[in-house]
Amino acid sequence: MCLLTFVPAGVRPDLGALHNGSVINDDGHGFAIVTDSGLLVRHGMDAAALIEQFAAARAALPDGDAMFHSRLGTSGLPGLDNCHPFRVGGDRRTVLAHNGILPVRVAKTETRSDTRIAAEQLIPAMGSLRSRRTRLRVERWMGPHNRIVVLSVDRRYRQRSYLLNEESGIWDGGIWYSNNGYRPWPDLALERGWCTCLTCDGPLAEADQNCSWCGSCTDCGLPAGYCLCRYPMNRS
Repeated sequence: MCLLTFVPAGVRPDLGALHNGSVINDDGHGFAIVTDSGLLVRHGMDAAALIEQFAAARAALPDGDAMFHSRLGTSGLPGLDNCHPFRVGGDRRTVLAHNGILPVRVAKTETRSDTRIAAEQLIPAMGSLRSRRTRLRVERWMGPHNRIVVLSVDRRYRQRSYLLNEESGIWDGGIWYSNNGYRPWPDLALERGWCTCLTCDGPLAEADQNCSWCGSCTDCGLPAGYCLCRYPMNRS
C-alpha cells in the first residue's frame, strides 16, 4: 500500500497520521524538506525514530514544502537503499517519492524497487519534470492508481513541489495523503470492512486465530496461554 504524505510550506505535520501510516507500511521510511541551502533528505528503518527526527527538522524548517514516505515493499530488496525519496536521474536537487505499483519490469535479479528504477532511469528519459508536458506524460504512463510527489530546489523549476495524480489522493487538514492509510486503525478497518483485535485494535485477517500485533486471541481477547476458546483443557 505505502503511504506518501505531502506537507506544504507553513503547515505542521500530523505526527499521529504518520505513525498510523507506518503500522503496516514498515519496510522503511524517508522524508525530504525544502530548505534555503538545498534538500534535507533522510531515510531510516525505525518509523518512530524517523518520525521524531522529521518533527524536529520540520519545527526548525517550517517554511519549505516537505514529504514523508512509509514503504510497503513490492519489489527490490528491503533496506535503506530502497527507501523513498529517490534522486531523479542522480540529481541531488530533485527527489521523488511514490505510492502504488509502477508499470516497470523488475528482473528477478534486480535489487532496486520499481520506484527507484523509475526515478533513476525511466522518468529522466521522458524529459525534465520541470516541464508540464513531461509531468503529464508521467501521469499517463503510471496510470491513475499511482501517485508521486516531487520536491526540487533546482532554480529552473517554477515550483518547489509537484503532486502527480493529486486528485487520486486526499487533502485533510491542509496536508495531502496518497491514500486513507493515515487514519486511525479502528476507523480505517471499519471503512475497509476489516476485523480488528479486541485488545489492541490492530487489523486482522479473516483466518487469524491470534492477533499478529499483540498475540491475543481473536475471539476472547485474552493473551496467548490464557485463552480457553480453543484449548480449554490446557488450564484447570
